Amino acid sequence: MSENDPAHNAEGLTYAPIGGTQPAEPEWSVEVPGYRHYERTATIGHGEADWREACAAVMDWEVKHRSGFQVEPVTGSALRATEGHDYRIKAAIGPFTIHEPVRVVAAVETLTRCGFAYGTLPGHPVSGEEAFIVHRSPDGTVWLTLRSLTRPASKASWRLAFPALLIAQRHYRRRYLRALRPRY
Repeated sequence: MSENDPAHNAEGLTYAPIGGTQPAEPEWSVEVPGYRHYERTATIGHGEADWREACAAVMDWEVKHRSGFQVEPVTGSALRATEGHDYRIKAAIGPFTIHEPVRVVAAVETLTRCGFAYGTLPGHPVSGEEAFIVHRSPDGTVWLTLRSLTRPASKASWRLAFPALLIAQRHYRRRYLRALRPRY
């Protein structure tokens, strides 16, 4: 079984449907009962240079780094978001460090769209999937779209913390949407 085999990608994940955030699709029509559904798009630049920089930044996890997270590869040695590979995301919140084990479940790189989705593994504080998608329109406008499907993790302590985690999630989403804007 290869790393890019859907059966391999689903092994150990804490939710279904795998790939539900559909990063390769311009329109997102997935509604999954029991999950919070989120999608937001923001303009992050214009032109070829902004497009190239934003794609590299998303695929190399810079959207997370610039938002205050550390990301380490668990499988493979490259940091680039690679379908089927596992990563450990760390967030420091005050004196606490939260570890978020994830697996990249979908990746896309075309002439007009690049990005990836990761799914949660056991130990993650929530259960679900999050996607970071850079796309551009024919006029050269470059956009970042965030998509997520979220529900409480099954561990009781994380379930109790879920309301606070939703507040943190909203905070970080704002950071993500600002993280890839050009730095002039």
